[in-house]
Amino acid sequence: MADILVADDEVMIREMLARHLKLAGHTCHMAADGTEARRLLSGQAIDVALLDVMMPGEDGFSLAQAFVEKSIPVLFLTARTAVSDRVYGLRLGADDYILKPFEPAELLARIDVILRRSRKNKYCDALLTVDFDARTVLLRGQAVSLTAMEFDLLARLLENEGAVMSREKLLSQVWGWEYTGETRTVDVHVQRLRAKLGGDTVETVYKRGYRYTRRNGA
Repeated sequence: MADILVADDEVMIREMLARHLKLAGHTCHMAADGTEARRLLSGQAIDVALLDVMMPGEDGFSLAQAFVEKSIPVLFLTARTAVSDRVYGLRLGADDYILKPFEPAELLARIDVILRRSRKNKYCDALLTVDFDARTVLLRGQAVSLTAMEFDLLARLLENEGAVMSREKLLSQVWGWEYTGETRTVDVHVQRLRAKLGGDTVETVYKRGYRYTRRNGA
């Protein structure tokens, strides 16, 4: 399922959303204002952000930019009915917009659509944000330059997140080579990835290969 951030200053709405999101199998992270939402953004892997447009202090439109910059999908929650407001929010980079009051079932359906779309083309956890179409990588929000082969290797590990990929399989799927007893090329590229992304980014599984495991903390 997904990690969903809900930023809304109304306690009843937060509690209602938390209840329905948890029943749907999602993990819910709650924020009463923009400051708390930014704190959660900096320390937690977020798959989708549900942002109330009208909050005390920083409003949802301003807050959304921080999520869009990290390629995290945004869905606005608002009582504003003006078309100009909806257009403005979408132009900021939001994925969707739902008017209050709304039916929880409709909101959950919209979240499912956003997740299917975003997970097809992007990967995001507390450490990495990877756009497979644009072939870009952010490490804790900072751009990292990878060679084409380094990116392809990382992408294959992310696509098989949590699974052990043997050196032979990686050699075949990333380089397109048949295994002939030499897998040093894979080891060298893993070392280069670790040098750019951190020493423990790609885990070595003794005598089996390599894997990447989702990071859920800061």
